[in-house]
Amino acid sequence: MASHGLTYEGCNFLRQRLVLSALSGKRVKIKNIRSKDDEPGLRDFEANFIRLLDKLTNGSTIEINQTGTVLVYQPGLLYGGTVEHDCNPQRSIGYYLEALLMLGPFMKSPLKATLRGVTNDLTDPTVDLLKSTALPVMKKFGIDGEGFDIKVRTSWYSVFVEMQSNPGMDKVAMHVILYLNLSLVLHPQVVKRGMAPGGGGEVVFTCPVRKTVRPVQLTDPGKIKRIRGVAYSVRVSPQMGNRIVESARGILNQFLPDIYIYTDHMKGANSGKSPGFGLTLVAETLNGYFLSAEMLSTPQGQGDPILPEDLGRNCAKLLLEEIYRGGCVDSSNQSLALLLMTLGQQDVSKVLLGPLSPYTIEFLRHIRDFFQIMFKIEVQKPLEDERKGGDKVLMTCVGVGYSNISKTLK
Repeated sequence: MASHGLTYEGCNFLRQRLVLSALSGKRVKIKNIRSKDDEPGLRDFEANFIRLLDKLTNGSTIEINQTGTVLVYQPGLLYGGTVEHDCNPQRSIGYYLEALLMLGPFMKSPLKATLRGVTNDLTDPTVDLLKSTALPVMKKFGIDGEGFDIKVRTSWYSVFVEMQSNPGMDKVAMHVILYLNLSLVLHPQVVKRGMAPGGGGEVVFTCPVRKTVRPVQLTDPGKIKRIRGVAYSVRVSPQMGNRIVESARGILNQFLPDIYIYTDHMKGANSGKSPGFGLTLVAETLNGYFLSAEMLSTPQGQGDPILPEDLGRNCAKLLLEEIYRGGCVDSSNQSLALLLMTLGQQDVSKVLLGPLSPYTIEFLRHIRDFFQIMFKIEVQKPLEDERKGGDKVLMTCVGVGYSNISKTLK
């Protein structure tokens, strides 16, 4: 089966299949892609993703039939280096960035990818969320270094708004805020924000290469110690950010005093082509794990508008729901953690997750197909007096001992 590759039907989970194909080196054939639709074949954003994959690899073979309903992908060497790519505005940069996070550590050369398009939309994880949650997960597996970042440039105005709204804040807290804002400027970097549907944003993602991934034991998340967030707005009144912060704090302050939500208002050339606003919240546990939630305004010209007060309240409730689900990895990064466990050294890795999402369940099936790895899944029901949220799932596997043979020797 390995010599002839793998064959799938349908358009679902196309990205998963192509990423795992590139990592495993197995040829993949996908047929009947929307073959019964009025508009059959690959969508523009899927073809755009395949183009990005082609830029990142050397020697890949991609065959697509005339109607776009059959795709054959023979992966080449993951090369990396400096890449610039214009993402399709039908999906946000997060759609492309999730794949780069999985592929980046296993390139031949350190990756520096500049992605242009929609930075924040309702469908995919935003760049802010991936920066706050995906990078810490990868650092647990030993993927770290000075050049590991996603950059979103923030405005210094946000620091002083937070200080003015908290006159009792001590000097230590002020230094923490200044440090956090500095660190945002230093890694995957949002240089320009671009809301849906127009886009116009820009993100820089840098990632070092690693020869191997270390096994992990992430089984005790601990309780929540603080909440941080970013309320961002582009091409609307700067007051929108303050209204979002006030309504979100109204709910979260009932549970925890250590909450800082920064406002990030971009204007002019850095604000993209469409107006909008949103909120990303991240809860950090005592043991250094991150759980997140986010919410955005309705894109211009699509559906009913949403008030910033409602958005702030609803996003705070989404974060509380994510905390109830719990685990050491939040629901948006479950597949990333499972992939790194699979690619780890031939040793036991354990990660405690919340309830598995349908996307993660399908990802487990694909890991079995491409790497012949199966996970031991144990449901853990917390005791009533522990007050640690809902049922958890302990995932255990032995890594395949994946080694990055592309990495340049120095």
